[in-house]
Amino acid sequence: MEIEIFLAEEEKRKVPNFEELSFGKIFTPHMFIMKYERNKGWHSPQIKPLSNIELHPAAIVLHYSQSVFEGLKAYYGIDGKIRFFRIWDHIARLNRSAERLCIPQIDPDFVFRAIKTLVSIDKEWIPKKKGAALYIRPLIFATQPTLGLKVSCEYLFVIILSPVGAYYKEGFNPVKIYVTTEYIRACPGGTGEVKTGGNYAASLKAQELAHKKGYTQVLWLDAKERKYVEEVGSMNIFFYFENELITPALTGSILPGVTRDSVLKLVPKLGIPAKERKISIDEVIEGIKNNTLKECFGTGTAAVISPVGEICYKDKSYIINNGDTGELTRMLFDYITGIQYGEKEDIFNWTVTLED
Repeated sequence: MEIEIFLAEEEKRKVPNFEELSFGKIFTPHMFIMKYERNKGWHSPQIKPLSNIELHPAAIVLHYSQSVFEGLKAYYGIDGKIRFFRIWDHIARLNRSAERLCIPQIDPDFVFRAIKTLVSIDKEWIPKKKGAALYIRPLIFATQPTLGLKVSCEYLFVIILSPVGAYYKEGFNPVKIYVTTEYIRACPGGTGEVKTGGNYAASLKAQELAHKKGYTQVLWLDAKERKYVEEVGSMNIFFYFENELITPALTGSILPGVTRDSVLKLVPKLGIPAKERKISIDEVIEGIKNNTLKECFGTGTAAVISPVGEICYKDKSYIINNGDTGELTRMLFDYITGIQYGEKEDIFNWTVTLED
């Protein structure tokens, strides 16, 4: 399919000042959009000026949440090259999410071409400083106007771009997380392992309660026993016990994070064994008490690596590593961001440049 391109007015294409970048508040002047109809398949791909999307009030996505999305980044490297980090893994996860939500999948090569074309048009909007990047948000949602629970026969695939800074206001400084025992995020057999909006809507109540108590994020426990650690609201979670790194095993209720996988592949190269296994919140708290838990951090595309300095469980706070960023946490952050910005050799072939 050929992508039709309609450029925004020159005035709207002027790049703003990026001195104070937050996360997800600024958007580039163009978007990608493509339609799906059951009797035609995916068709009419366009890049056009960023605009609102008109939906019928009965659109299935508004009533039954049939939608999926992804999040990845493009980085302006020290050599002037623009790099995508693990773009093929993000595209594959988008299609896995789509399959779980009964949404028609899209040819990965075409998704790649659509992203590259859109980024090429708005590449001047990529911040040229370390710590900032161009966030890429592909999303697919059901548009058929009908009431009654069913699989839609019409969809939109949209890609928008946002120049971003640090995800958390703390930046690369330890965050505080709150363990909820009252609410659950997902359970095996559900949709916890895919990126769909309903998962995040289900997390908002606990997130608001955590914020009121002064905590940045929620740490979720398993749905059955409320005993085993699963993930943080916007990150996977890791625990560094003396000389072993542990992260909860993927059980069907945990998102298989791309940065999570990057850490698991990287730490053996640093001489540190890593395990994916069940880990109880009691084991975590005991590790903090007896000082065998040395570090804790979260991983995700938005924050990359985020140190955790405090955990609140059953209204009692536990400080990790004196509330400081640990040596391994910093090493992993520096190594992964070094690859993303072209400062370190990409031994895993994780990056693709815009020119490739």
